[in-house]
Amino acid sequence: MFNDFSNAQRAEVLTQALPHIKRYTGKTVVIKYGGNAMINEELKQQVMEDIVLLWLIGIKVVLVHGGGPEISELMNKLGKKAEFVDGLRVTDKETVDIVQMVLAGKVNKTLVNLLEKKGSKAIGISGMDGRLIESKIKDERLGFVGEITKINIAPVADLLEKGYIPVVSTLGCDREGNAYNINGDTAAAYIAGALNAERLIMMTDIAGVLRDKDDPSTLISNITVSEAKALYKEGIISGGMIPKIDCCINALDKGVKNVVIMDGRVPHSILMELLTDEGAGTMIMGD
Repeated sequence: MFNDFSNAQRAEVLTQALPHIKRYTGKTVVIKYGGNAMINEELKQQVMEDIVLLWLIGIKVVLVHGGGPEISELMNKLGKKAEFVDGLRVTDKETVDIVQMVLAGKVNKTLVNLLEKKGSKAIGISGMDGRLIESKIKDERLGFVGEITKINIAPVADLLEKGYIPVVSTLGCDREGNAYNINGDTAAAYIAGALNAERLIMMTDIAGVLRDKDDPSTLISNITVSEAKALYKEGIISGGMIPKIDCCINALDKGVKNVVIMDGRVPHSILMELLTDEGAGTMIMGD
């Protein structure tokens, strides 16, 4: 669409973005990436382009990714049935090996390769590298699903300092060397908090917090923590949105300036959020 603009219109668009570029240059932004934006190849290319653009204008970007569909796909090929309890994948020893192969291997290195091809410098790590994400068993029923006990942020901070985009797969480990499957939203919140990030962007498959879940036009653009808790009681925030908002509040408690939940299926939604006045999705702020 940018190609349809005249040169003067293109210049005007770039000028409008200038205050936002000045605000975020040199600051840290953590992006939690997953869902349809990761599965759809065209969207994936656009997300990587957005991240590279942010990197080129001097924003320190950390990409935290999941890979649930790819894990389920490999499990099916291996004849292993995926089981879930309260929305969390039951992860026995064989499954955690599959999770490690898919997240730290295929998905992570594919994203790193895409970012490099589009002109940035990126390095992929897992939460096990440098003991970035220390964990323990969350619930015996879930097997090797981890609860985060500590974040050792040095590996990520060092990569940012050297000018790289860290691409983090959400695996954890304990002192005995066991690997754990970590919820991606939770990992992103903890990592963003440890970095005192300016912004945490949670890419989802819905527009944000809606007053009417069936009507995208009822999007709530901004809410505070106390307003979010009131929306819990009203039933407006319900179902799968509850743990996402909980992660956002957790990130704010840990030092993130603000958090945005937005629809990763919308092309260039990251740029709309960071470099325009309108933004995208729902911003959650501290009281």
